[in-house]
Amino acid sequence: MTLYDVVKPAAFALPPETAHGLTHRLMRAVQDTPVQSALASRLSVRDPRLRTELWDLEFPTPVGVAAGFDKNAHVPRFLAALGFGHVEIGGVTAERQSGNRRPRMFRLPDDEAVVNRMGFNNEGADAVGRRLAAEPAPDVPVGLNVGKSKTTPLSEAPADYRYTYERVGTHVDYTVVNVSSPNTPGLRSLQHRDSLTAILEELREAGADPLLVKLSPDLSTDATEDALAVVRELDLDGVVVTNTTTDRPSSLSDLDAAERGGLSGRPIEDRATELVRFVAERVDVPVIGVGGVRDAAGAYAKIRAGASVVQLYTALVFEGPTVARDINRGLVELLERDGFDSVREAVGVDLE
Repeated sequence: MTLYDVVKPAAFALPPETAHGLTHRLMRAVQDTPVQSALASRLSVRDPRLRTELWDLEFPTPVGVAAGFDKNAHVPRFLAALGFGHVEIGGVTAERQSGNRRPRMFRLPDDEAVVNRMGFNNEGADAVGRRLAAEPAPDVPVGLNVGKSKTTPLSEAPADYRYTYERVGTHVDYTVVNVSSPNTPGLRSLQHRDSLTAILEELREAGADPLLVKLSPDLSTDATEDALAVVRELDLDGVVVTNTTTDRPSSLSDLDAAERGGLSGRPIEDRATELVRFVAERVDVPVIGVGGVRDAAGAYAKIRAGASVVQLYTALVFEGPTVARDINRGLVELLERDGFDSVREAVGVDLE
């Protein structure tokens, strides 16, 4: 039994967003202290077989934190100390936003899932940019997930995304365009070819490099193909697959599954892995696999399906702060079992 097993019942007795806020405050309190150093010595798995290089950046492990956990870049160094190989902050919007009304986050314990309709709540590009400029960078790559401000008309989305990039993007290692969250009205319409092209061209002109796009699992096959055509035409640097889904699998048993918002966690794992494979077969750029990752087997399945690195968020809720270490240790064992000398060798082997 771990310490998290002891405190988890108390944490789960609190509303999810309250528990998340308390967790963040605790992380901020011990970031850059001897406690963080002690955790890093216990939870970091520094095995050369786990290292991979993308866009001239070194990822010490392939397991990262997905956007949504550290929206305002408060704890990237602490998350790196937990053994994560990269941290994606955000979604950050041009304007400060309070997000949707509470309650807006719901645990589904029996399903190991979360439903959220947060609505891009964040401190805004100016505040996040100032924080990143003033504080030390972690020793792992940091990505920026950029969203559209709720009050910005869809026709003005390219300028809105550019504003955020110009204030935050120069302090991070890569930028992800988020046009796939289900919780901002109209946002997903920006995934379609013309709108997506306009946003990406605006960010390219602003200097965004590496530049990636995050896709929804709810796009039709044709719409996904169109988005990937834009990736190829604009020579983007990568694709993040996938965001939360508004779909509700019939396997869900928790009553809160009926809540409106995006579903994440175990129920979307297989679908997300299928989409990783679908995208990896059609683009010649790195794919970041997200959706339901909670153990080494699931992470490895996405890597074998074509993901160069993976990300998680919901697993932190259900598995606790040792999840990155546990996955990384398991990946080393799986690489040894299959005779691979590095993660890179395993990427996409199931596509052959």
